[in-house]
Amino acid sequence: MEQIKRYFPELTDIQLSQFEQLGALYTDWNSKINVISRKDIENLYEHHILHSLAIAKTIKFVSGTRLADVGTGGGLPGIPLAIMFPECSFTLIDSIGKKVRVAQDIALQIGLKNVVCRHERAEDEKEHFEFVLSRGVMPLPDLCAIANRMIDHKVQRNAYPNGVICLKGGDLGAETAKFRKVTEINEIGKYFREEFFKDKKVVYVQI
Repeated sequence: MEQIKRYFPELTDIQLSQFEQLGALYTDWNSKINVISRKDIENLYEHHILHSLAIAKTIKFVSGTRLADVGTGGGLPGIPLAIMFPECSFTLIDSIGKKVRVAQDIALQIGLKNVVCRHERAEDEKEHFEFVLSRGVMPLPDLCAIANRMIDHKVQRNAYPNGVICLKGGDLGAETAKFRKVTEINEIGKYFREEFFKDKKVVYVQI
Protein backbone atom coordinates (compact mmCIF):
# COMPACT_ATOMS: atom_id res chain seq x y z
CA MET A 1 0.00 0.00 0.00
CA GLU A 2 2.91 2.37 0.69
CA GLN A 3 3.97 1.99 -2.94
CA ILE A 4 0.54 3.16 -4.09
CA LYS A 5 0.82 6.25 -1.89
CA ARG A 6 4.36 6.98 -3.06
CA TYR A 7 3.69 6.73 -6.78
CA PHE A 8 0.24 8.35 -6.66
CA PRO A 9 0.42 11.13 -4.04
CA GLU A 10 -2.62 12.87 -5.54
CA LEU A 11 -5.09 10.19 -4.35
CA THR A 12 -8.08 11.34 -2.33
CA ASP A 13 -8.99 9.89 1.08
CA ILE A 14 -11.79 7.91 -0.57
CA GLN A 15 -9.43 6.42 -3.14
CA LEU A 16 -6.85 5.56 -0.47
CA SER A 17 -9.53 3.84 1.59
CA GLN A 18 -10.67 1.83 -1.43
CA PHE A 19 -7.13 0.72 -2.23
CA GLU A 20 -6.52 -0.22 1.41
CA GLN A 21 -9.64 -2.41 1.46
CA LEU A 22 -8.43 -4.43 -1.54
CA GLY A 23 -5.80 -6.26 0.50
CA ALA A 24 -8.23 -7.98 2.89
CA LEU A 25 -10.87 -8.55 0.24
CA TYR A 26 -8.58 -10.23 -2.28
CA THR A 27 -6.89 -12.27 0.46
CA ASP A 28 -10.25 -13.51 1.71
CA TRP A 29 -11.56 -14.37 -1.76
CA ASN A 30 -8.27 -16.01 -2.70
CA SER A 31 -8.64 -18.43 0.20
CA LYS A 32 -11.85 -19.67 -1.46
CA ILE A 33 -11.13 -19.24 -5.16
CA ASN A 34 -7.68 -19.20 -6.74
CA VAL A 35 -7.95 -15.76 -8.32
CA ILE A 36 -4.27 -14.93 -7.73
CA SER A 37 -1.51 -17.50 -7.32
CA ARG A 38 -1.51 -18.60 -3.68
CA LYS A 39 2.26 -18.12 -3.65
CA ASP A 40 1.87 -14.54 -4.86
CA ILE A 41 -1.03 -13.19 -2.80
CA GLU A 42 1.42 -11.64 -0.33
CA ASN A 43 2.69 -9.52 -3.23
CA LEU A 44 -0.81 -8.34 -4.13
CA TYR A 45 -0.09 -4.62 -4.03
CA GLU A 46 3.16 -4.66 -5.99
CA HIS A 47 2.62 -7.48 -8.48
CA HIS A 48 -1.07 -6.94 -9.18
CA ILE A 49 -2.50 -3.60 -8.06
CA LEU A 50 0.51 -1.40 -8.78
CA HIS A 51 1.11 -3.34 -11.99
CA SER A 52 -2.46 -2.55 -13.07
CA LEU A 53 -1.90 1.12 -12.28
CA ALA A 54 1.00 1.36 -14.73
CA ILE A 55 -1.71 2.06 -17.29
CA ALA A 56 -2.63 5.18 -15.32
CA LYS A 57 0.97 6.40 -15.69
CA THR A 58 0.74 6.00 -19.47
CA ILE A 59 -2.59 7.71 -20.08
CA LYS A 60 -4.91 9.87 -17.98
CA PHE A 61 -8.40 8.94 -19.13
CA VAL A 62 -10.71 11.94 -19.37
CA SER A 63 -14.10 12.03 -17.66
CA GLY A 64 -16.73 9.93 -19.41
CA THR A 65 -14.32 7.49 -21.07
CA ARG A 66 -15.81 4.01 -21.52
CA LEU A 67 -13.41 1.08 -21.01
CA ALA A 68 -13.72 -2.70 -21.18
CA ASP A 69 -11.40 -5.03 -19.25
CA VAL A 70 -11.25 -8.27 -21.25
CA GLY A 71 -10.39 -11.40 -19.27
CA THR A 72 -10.59 -9.45 -16.03
CA GLY A 73 -10.39 -12.48 -13.74
CA GLY A 74 -10.97 -11.08 -10.26
CA GLY A 75 -10.97 -7.51 -11.53
CA LEU A 76 -7.44 -6.73 -12.67
CA PRO A 77 -6.59 -4.24 -14.07
CA GLY A 78 -10.18 -2.94 -14.09
CA ILE A 79 -10.84 -2.40 -10.38
CA PRO A 80 -7.62 -0.49 -9.56
CA LEU A 81 -8.17 1.69 -12.64
CA ALA A 82 -11.82 2.26 -11.74
CA ILE A 83 -10.65 3.56 -8.35
CA MET A 84 -8.11 5.79 -10.07
CA PHE A 85 -10.62 7.16 -12.62
CA PRO A 86 -13.99 7.44 -10.83
CA GLU A 87 -15.47 9.60 -13.61
CA CYS A 88 -14.91 6.87 -16.22
CA SER A 89 -17.00 3.72 -16.70
CA PHE A 90 -15.51 0.23 -16.66
CA THR A 91 -17.08 -2.99 -17.94
CA LEU A 92 -15.26 -6.05 -16.57
CA ILE A 93 -15.66 -9.13 -18.76
CA ASP A 94 -14.69 -12.73 -18.09
CA SER A 95 -15.92 -16.12 -19.28
CA ILE A 96 -15.41 -17.73 -15.85
CA GLY A 97 -18.41 -17.03 -13.65
CA LYS A 98 -16.78 -17.52 -10.24
CA LYS A 99 -14.08 -14.97 -11.07
CA VAL A 100 -16.69 -12.47 -12.22
CA ARG A 101 -18.42 -12.92 -8.84
CA VAL A 102 -15.17 -12.00 -7.10
CA ALA A 103 -14.78 -8.82 -9.13
CA GLN A 104 -18.45 -7.94 -8.62
CA ASP A 105 -18.30 -8.43 -4.86
CA ILE A 106 -15.07 -6.46 -4.44
CA ALA A 107 -16.43 -3.57 -6.50
CA LEU A 108 -19.57 -3.58 -4.35
CA GLN A 109 -17.70 -3.85 -1.06
CA ILE A 110 -15.49 -0.83 -1.75
CA GLY A 111 -18.35 1.25 -3.15
CA LEU A 112 -17.36 1.52 -6.80
CA LYS A 113 -20.26 3.04 -8.75
CA ASN A 114 -18.50 3.04 -12.13
CA VAL A 115 -18.05 -0.73 -12.61
CA VAL A 116 -20.24 -3.29 -14.37
CA CYS A 117 -19.21 -6.98 -14.34
CA ARG A 118 -20.31 -9.37 -17.07
CA HIS A 119 -20.00 -13.15 -17.24
CA GLU A 120 -19.51 -13.68 -20.97
CA ARG A 121 -16.98 -14.15 -23.70
CA ALA A 122 -15.61 -10.85 -24.98
CA GLU A 123 -16.59 -11.94 -28.49
CA ASP A 124 -20.25 -11.77 -27.38
CA GLU A 125 -20.11 -8.24 -25.96
CA LYS A 126 -22.49 -5.92 -27.80
CA GLU A 127 -21.46 -2.53 -26.40
CA HIS A 128 -18.73 -0.33 -27.79
CA PHE A 129 -15.87 1.23 -25.83
CA GLU A 130 -13.12 3.74 -26.32
CA PHE A 131 -10.46 1.42 -24.95
CA VAL A 132 -10.13 -2.31 -24.43
CA LEU A 133 -7.83 -3.23 -21.54
CA SER A 134 -6.18 -6.53 -20.73
CA ARG A 135 -3.51 -7.94 -18.45
CA GLY A 136 -1.57 -10.63 -20.30
CA VAL A 137 -4.69 -12.66 -21.06
CA MET A 138 -3.96 -13.59 -24.69
CA PRO A 139 -1.55 -12.89 -27.55
CA LEU A 140 -1.81 -9.34 -28.88
CA PRO A 141 -3.09 -10.31 -32.37
CA ASP A 142 -5.98 -12.25 -30.77
CA LEU A 143 -6.79 -9.39 -28.43
CA CYS A 144 -6.77 -6.86 -31.26
CA ALA A 145 -9.04 -9.07 -33.35
CA ILE A 146 -11.59 -9.12 -30.53
CA ALA A 147 -11.15 -5.42 -29.79
CA ASN A 148 -11.61 -4.46 -33.43
CA ARG A 149 -15.37 -4.94 -33.19
CA MET A 150 -15.63 -3.51 -29.65
CA ILE A 151 -13.97 -0.13 -30.26
CA ASP A 152 -16.13 2.96 -30.76
CA HIS A 153 -14.70 5.04 -33.60
CA LYS A 154 -17.26 7.83 -33.36
CA VAL A 155 -16.07 9.34 -30.06
CA GLN A 156 -12.47 10.49 -29.58
CA ARG A 157 -11.75 12.41 -26.39
CA ASN A 158 -8.41 11.19 -25.02
CA ALA A 159 -4.80 12.04 -25.82
CA TYR A 160 -4.44 8.58 -27.39
CA PRO A 161 -6.81 7.55 -30.20
CA ASN A 162 -9.16 4.74 -29.18
CA GLY A 163 -7.64 1.28 -29.09
CA VAL A 164 -6.13 -1.49 -27.00
CA ILE A 165 -4.03 -0.98 -23.86
CA CYS A 166 -2.56 -4.09 -22.31
CA LEU A 167 0.06 -5.16 -19.81
CA LYS A 168 2.72 -7.48 -21.19
CA GLY A 169 6.20 -8.76 -20.37
CA GLY A 170 9.28 -10.01 -22.17
CA ASP A 171 10.16 -9.72 -25.85
CA LEU A 172 7.14 -8.49 -27.78
CA GLY A 173 8.73 -8.27 -31.23
CA ALA A 174 6.74 -11.11 -32.75
CA GLU A 175 3.43 -10.08 -31.16
CA THR A 176 3.66 -6.44 -32.20
CA ALA A 177 5.17 -6.96 -35.69
CA LYS A 178 1.81 -6.81 -37.43
CA PHE A 179 0.88 -3.58 -35.61
CA ARG A 180 4.29 -1.90 -35.57
CA LYS A 181 3.09 1.38 -37.15
CA VAL A 182 0.22 1.84 -34.69
CA THR A 183 1.89 0.50 -31.54
CA GLU A 184 3.54 2.29 -28.63
CA ILE A 185 5.42 0.35 -25.95
CA ASN A 186 6.16 1.97 -22.58
CA GLU A 187 8.59 0.35 -20.15
CA ILE A 188 6.96 0.21 -16.71
CA GLY A 189 10.42 0.48 -15.16
CA LYS A 190 10.44 4.18 -16.01
CA TYR A 191 7.43 4.67 -13.74
CA PHE A 192 8.11 2.19 -10.91
CA ARG A 193 11.56 1.37 -9.51
CA GLU A 194 10.87 -2.14 -8.19
CA GLU A 195 12.82 -5.03 -9.75
CA PHE A 196 9.56 -6.82 -10.59
CA PHE A 197 8.79 -4.26 -13.30
CA LYS A 198 12.12 -4.49 -15.11
CA ASP A 199 10.78 -6.37 -18.16
CA LYS A 200 7.13 -5.32 -17.85
CA LYS A 201 5.48 -3.07 -20.42
CA VAL A 202 2.32 -1.13 -21.18
CA VAL A 203 1.43 -1.75 -24.82
CA TYR A 204 -0.92 0.56 -26.73
CA VAL A 205 -2.30 -0.30 -30.18
CA GLN A 206 -4.49 2.08 -32.12
CA ILE A 207 -7.50 0.21 -33.51
